[in-house]
Amino acid sequence: MDFQVTDMRTDDDIRGKAYVHWRSWQETYTGLMPQEILDRQTLEKCTDIALRFREGLIVAKAGDRVIGFAGYGAYRDDSLPDTGEVYALYVLREFQGCGVGRALMQEALHKLHQYPRVALWVLKGNERAIGFYRHAGFAFYGAEITQSVGTELRMIAQNS
Repeated sequence: MDFQVTDMRTDDDIRGKAYVHWRSWQETYTGLMPQEILDRQTLEKCTDIALRFREGLIVAKAGDRVIGFAGYGAYRDDSLPDTGEVYALYVLREFQGCGVGRALMQEALHKLHQYPRVALWVLKGNERAIGFYRHAGFAFYGAEITQSVGTELRMIAQNS
């Protein structure tokens, strides 16, 4: 399958990122988190998020269609100094298993090259994502938080 990974640049990229965010939640989290949370995660809400947070985003595109995205930056609190974070990584289900997620992760880690390690949070029970992250070199790292969406587990990898 032909696709490319680039920085998010255009309004079409923003709309495509919002769609992937919304659709991936519906495809991935049904049965893993309360349905009322999924019902509140609307395309409009995802579009608002995409419009407000434009930095540190890369998209995977097949032609002009956004099929996945990743968000990255500095770790969000001071509990892990000198650590980057992959905030989000989503790929539409029909494009999973084609190398899109791997390419997004590699590019996010490259963008975070200044950090010796990178963390991410994964929803407990999301075994497919946990396996993907393990394959990418991440391991559980002693933290979990319980929020309205469910319990999230922290994973960390050394960034080479």
